[in-house]
Amino acid sequence: MQRLYLVDKLKWSLKVLESYQEKFYNPFIDAFTLDAWLLASRSIVVLDTRFDTTNGDANALKLADRLPGAVHVDINLEAASKAGPKTGRLPLPSIKQLQIDVSRWGINTDSVVVVYDEGHGAQAARLWWVLRWAGVRCVHILDGGYKAWRAAGLPTTREAGLSKRGSVRLIAGGLVEIDATQVVTWPQAGQLLDARTYEAYTGQAGQTTTGHIPGASSLPVASLQTPEGRLKSAESLRHQLDELGINLNRPIATYCGSGGGAAYNVAALHSLGVEAALYAGSWSEWIKDPSRPTCQGDEQARNARQFMPIEF
Repeated sequence: MQRLYLVDKLKWSLKVLESYQEKFYNPFIDAFTLDAWLLASRSIVVLDTRFDTTNGDANALKLADRLPGAVHVDINLEAASKAGPKTGRLPLPSIKQLQIDVSRWGINTDSVVVVYDEGHGAQAARLWWVLRWAGVRCVHILDGGYKAWRAAGLPTTREAGLSKRGSVRLIAGGLVEIDATQVVTWPQAGQLLDARTYEAYTGQAGQTTTGHIPGASSLPVASLQTPEGRLKSAESLRHQLDELGINLNRPIATYCGSGGGAAYNVAALHSLGVEAALYAGSWSEWIKDPSRPTCQGDEQARNARQFMPIEF
């Protein structure tokens, strides 16, 4: 009864969503909302970005339980191009190759795409960012991921999602990206945020391949989440950012290790109506060039540790 009630309640909002044209929207949706969408519409495309974190193997989860209709995506292969001697671990994919993958996933111009991972959000956010950057109009992240879906008692299946070839045409530039040259001068006019853990941000004294990019402030992904791994409320996020001295009216760019965690920060800021640029090459690219400076220690008067949730 509850699921049928939600379907009726959300039919109108779904129609609005499918024709959504605004620049900013909240990318995060909860499990019950997604469940209602799946029951109410056939235009929902669900993408599963999980992989075995013990060995980085995406294939290990292809036969695992998943959300109904979900198509599995290997973000290391399908949301990235091959790493080179001067790139980070996960360079952005070519539009030509991504077009082939997106068509195979069944995405059309009017599709509402929902991506999810196990729960921490970084993998799903990476695909969210890549799809939005490539011009897919309506993409959402399942807040709390697969863990939240299971905690809600919603159905899963081992049947792989079957999709007809999609017809959406991609074009790069839907979201803002910057390169290493722009990162050098970014802190002079704006704010550069590091989405990695605080320990990775501070690094180790004397080891130049650890630490952070000069001028960057620490804003770990986990500091933006509740203990259950869901995005904090808009009020809590604004308070946190204000306490950290992050001015939402100034230009913001963010990076992480290889472009996943930073994409989550972009999505979180997007939910507040703030556009942030992504340095997709991130730290793994930055340190490829030994002439690029690095800093160790904490440059902030206040750091994000005070906002870290209990481990989950």
